[in-house]
Amino acid sequence: MSTIECWHGQLSDEADHQHWQRLSAEEQAHAATLKNPVLRTRYVSVRSHLRQVLAQKLAIQAKAIVFSKAEHGKPYLADYPELAFKLSHSANAWVIAVGWGCRLGVDIEIAKPRANLAALVEKCFADVEASYWHSLPEHQQTAAFYRFWTRKEAFVKATGRGIALGLKQCVVNPEQPTEFLTVPAEFAPASVWRVLDLDVGQGLVGAVAVDQAVVVRQTHQERLNLQNLIRAVD
Repeated sequence: MSTIECWHGQLSDEADHQHWQRLSAEEQAHAATLKNPVLRTRYVSVRSHLRQVLAQKLAIQAKAIVFSKAEHGKPYLADYPELAFKLSHSANAWVIAVGWGCRLGVDIEIAKPRANLAALVEKCFADVEASYWHSLPEHQQTAAFYRFWTRKEAFVKATGRGIALGLKQCVVNPEQPTEFLTVPAEFAPASVWRVLDLDVGQGLVGAVAVDQAVVVRQTHQERLNLQNLIRAVD
């Protein structure tokens, strides 16, 4: 059984020179193109956090990490091809998942009420998911929407194809939400995939998807201090 490690935390909107120093010249150049200072600071911070997490995992310097991109833009480390990792952020909240020898994806969202949830369900949910969502009391629908959404987003990110794959193509089992009922044929069988909800803080929803049975070690990261929560899925 594999171990997936997940780190999560909050980004500061104040510039930090140490974060900037950890970035590559390419990342720094991209940051310079971002005109909004808050978005620029968040980009620098989250890329720095990713480098810190991977450096800690690999026991190397954060600055030494070299990112490459696969066919559909999925990032990987050419020097460590068996290391799988994913980053997701929403506003100032972020989550990073890391594991060895697997396909994994992660997603985090702010669970805010939206007037168009029903339209998004119609567009992005499979019939069995939509039927379940519509059967819920109205006061439960917002939280349930984001649970389904993050599970599905985590899966499409794990494939390396992202949302372009189509969220309707992966169907979460409403009665057993750690499992998928169906996935696209090229990523089948659905039975090998597991999806776990993450406890990422009040008002936030997160999930990680992986193509094997796993133990998830979840860490709240504040200055890289570790507070571990371990959950197992058979």
